[in-house]
Amino acid sequence: MGITVKDNLFYISSKDSCLILENRRGDLLLKHFGKKIDSYHFSNTVFERDHAFSGNPTSEIRTYSYDTQRQVVGSYGFGDFRHPSIRVQHQNNELTQFKLVDFDIIDGIVEAQGLPSPHSGENAETLALRLEDSVAKLTLKLYYTAFEGSSTITTFAILNNHSDNEVVIHRLLSAMLDLPARDYDVLTLQGAYAREKTVRRQKLQQGTFSISSNRGASGHGQTPAIILTEHQATEGFGETLALQLLYSGNFQAFTQENQLNEVRLGIGINDDNFAWRLEKGETFVTPVAMMTYSDQGLTGLTEESQCFIKNHIISKNYSHKERPILINNWEATYFDFDKKKLVELAEEASQLGIELFVLDDGWFGNRFDDNRALGDWTVNEEKLSGPLSELINEVHSKGMQFGLWVEPEMISEDSDLYRLHPDWAIQAPERSHTYSRNQLMLNLANPQVVAYLKQTFHDLLTKNDIDYIKWDYNRNMTNVGNGDTYLETQMQSHAYMLGFYELVAYLTSQHPDVLFESCSGGGGRNDLGVMCYFPQVWASDNTDAIARLPIQYGSSYLYPTISMGAHVSAAPNHQMGRITPIETRGHVAMMGNLGYELDLTQLTKEEKSLVSDQVALYKKIRPLVQFGKQYRLINPEQGSNETALQFVYNNQTVVTYVRIQSTIETIETTLKLKGLEEEALYQLEGTNLVYSGAELMYAGLTLDMPNGDYLSRQFYFVKQS
Repeated sequence: MGITVKDNLFYISSKDSCLILENRRGDLLLKHFGKKIDSYHFSNTVFERDHAFSGNPTSEIRTYSYDTQRQVVGSYGFGDFRHPSIRVQHQNNELTQFKLVDFDIIDGIVEAQGLPSPHSGENAETLALRLEDSVAKLTLKLYYTAFEGSSTITTFAILNNHSDNEVVIHRLLSAMLDLPARDYDVLTLQGAYAREKTVRRQKLQQGTFSISSNRGASGHGQTPAIILTEHQATEGFGETLALQLLYSGNFQAFTQENQLNEVRLGIGINDDNFAWRLEKGETFVTPVAMMTYSDQGLTGLTEESQCFIKNHIISKNYSHKERPILINNWEATYFDFDKKKLVELAEEASQLGIELFVLDDGWFGNRFDDNRALGDWTVNEEKLSGPLSELINEVHSKGMQFGLWVEPEMISEDSDLYRLHPDWAIQAPERSHTYSRNQLMLNLANPQVVAYLKQTFHDLLTKNDIDYIKWDYNRNMTNVGNGDTYLETQMQSHAYMLGFYELVAYLTSQHPDVLFESCSGGGGRNDLGVMCYFPQVWASDNTDAIARLPIQYGSSYLYPTISMGAHVSAAPNHQMGRITPIETRGHVAMMGNLGYELDLTQLTKEEKSLVSDQVALYKKIRPLVQFGKQYRLINPEQGSNETALQFVYNNQTVVTYVRIQSTIETIETTLKLKGLEEEALYQLEGTNLVYSGAELMYAGLTLDMPNGDYLSRQFYFVKQS
């Protein structure tokens, strides 16, 4: 693991993978990204010949063209006709030609200043490559970090303007990889509100495939990640790699297959509405990108990505700390509650073994519906029959933690804050507002706004013994303005993100014992940028158990279960109207971090008993689900009528199976488990049944399912000593 330099080659080596770069007369060429190679001798070098219409940087060598070489910096205007990784307007054109002039090897990690960065760098090593464009007087620094015990390499770039003139950045990607021709598939996680993280897999063909967001957030519809696999790759077989971005704003990711069938991958800030001005001596830092590789199929890629996120993205305080089982009052009461109702709900939850009570929207200001009061973060003591601290004390006295919903980035026109500071809302001069959920966004590009929010929420968390914060973000960015010039308007979205990261970095560092959960109408900002500060994300507002299956399945491809909130809600479900057995609702929610979002006081005695049993069981299997290795046994996305998921951890395994619709034929499903010890014996908890690991993996476990829709089974095995 680490950085090695041999002659003109740079080896950036991780646990099982490496990135090999060549310095050829100052050009930085990509020789290999994939399975680890310790000694490389150009066996796969590009076959150089005179390709028609591929320009040459020198007249002496007609066989050398940027259009056919594999690179990590795609320059604009010198014969590489693929999508560039950098476009900078300087002097009278956008031509750039960066040449390597120096490098350094640094112990640990280098942080991307002002942006989310991996942590735990004591067992890491970083290669810093310094490139220059002597004509434009620009310096480009590329940082590559290898982490011990991981097959992920992180990278980002810094551009510095050494000229005497202003330059404007129109594109600066965080990562670019050129890969040899091969039969590839591309996988992305797409969808919409209430059906986030849907897996899309398609064969790569000549041309460009891209995903992006220009919403001011990563969005429900797209995830800032792209997975490339060999076409034959399955869950357990084949080479796979992923590019992921540690960023929560506008992004782009693409694959481009050129005329030689070679593939360029890129990921970074979206070009749309982006133009960043650099004055003399100023720098621009890109978000960090993750490059993860596995030769063990999609399951191997999942394990590598999930482990890296737990060890280097989620804060150390929470990456290996069990998440509490919660009750959220939102779908139980919406805005219609008083202290008496909240205490009754908390008392019922406590009796059932639930560990955290969360008070959602409606506790502050004149907030009786979603048309008013955002920005007025003062406790409505009339509604709560006293200070917030009294309610918190009552909840704590029942042996439960206390959590609170907030939406700091938003403002209502009908609020004291807007009446005092109407200019703090994002808006374009002389244009009317665009409304979403009848709310506006605060301009976090304004330092005054960030300072106000820091103080407001620091005071809230200092004066009240709060254990958990649900941080919501319920609209996307429109009417981008607030600047005096066109360029200030264009850079607003990224400037907003810098303000957002400054705000959340401050609050989470000042209150490290508070568990923060990100929410944006569910999964509208479920990305690695926000996960650097908020260890948990509400995966979707859709709490219907059946609708949740593909959402949770897609999330599992890259993100660890410990980051995903999943709740049992009422039947009929409030979003889908579907009536699902409470057993199935519990089994599906137990595939994530279990919570409840319904009125417990209205449950029957039998239902309360089932909830109590679910809570008790989850406390047993919680380490498996939150820390274990995950195996996707049946895919709910491929026209399947069923799904199955397995977790393995510390000599135990839990398997959850869900069947969507009953069928007239008797179809028995046999699940072949994974990750067990062949010779070991595993007892099914609650029974006297014992099976060998080999039997469960190779013969399989046949399910006896009754007739009926939306039914599920859960199996918890413990290895016998």
